[in-house]
Amino acid sequence: MDKEWEIRLGGTGGQGLITGGIILAEAAILDGKVAVQSQSYGPESRGGSSKAEVIISNDEIDYMKVKDADLLLVMSPEAAKKYKDEVKEDAIIIVDTTYVKDFEATKGKVYEVKISHLARHEAGRELVANIVALAVIVGVTNVVSRSALEQAVLSRIPKGTEELNKKAMAVGFKAIEEVLNAA
Repeated sequence: MDKEWEIRLGGTGGQGLITGGIILAEAAILDGKVAVQSQSYGPESRGGSSKAEVIISNDEIDYMKVKDADLLLVMSPEAAKKYKDEVKEDAIIIVDTTYVKDFEATKGKVYEVKISHLARHEAGRELVANIVALAVIVGVTNVVSRSALEQAVLSRIPKGTEELNKKAMAVGFKAIEEVLNAA
């Protein structure tokens, strides 16, 4: 990794994006990088807006807020509308097309993946859509290593869900590989 990554994960409460941001930051630290993570969400615990931001760098991080993201993940129509323009010109935008339809970016490269659908139908539970999404992010950016991601996921998830979450990671990696190979 030769640059600082500013990452924004946007969706709704209950999609696990706050946990996803924490896992991504922990994976970066496991890889020997510097990471900061912040979050915000609406007053509702489920269904309201939710945002996690992660900055990952090889060097000291001077400003701990994402302004224009290098990578944007959107998992709800509201997040897509709110954050689609808050990206750099060469940003990577990952869109969960299960819920976000007709996404039109003004900048960046868009990768469309049915993240929530794959979590439900391929991994077995939509509850792990955040883990599928993290694998998609790592598969397209290599911002952290796959082994660090797996270690961070397994350290954060409830005991007894290890196989489900490993399957979710495999589903996410396979999905983005198919998208990249089709491009």
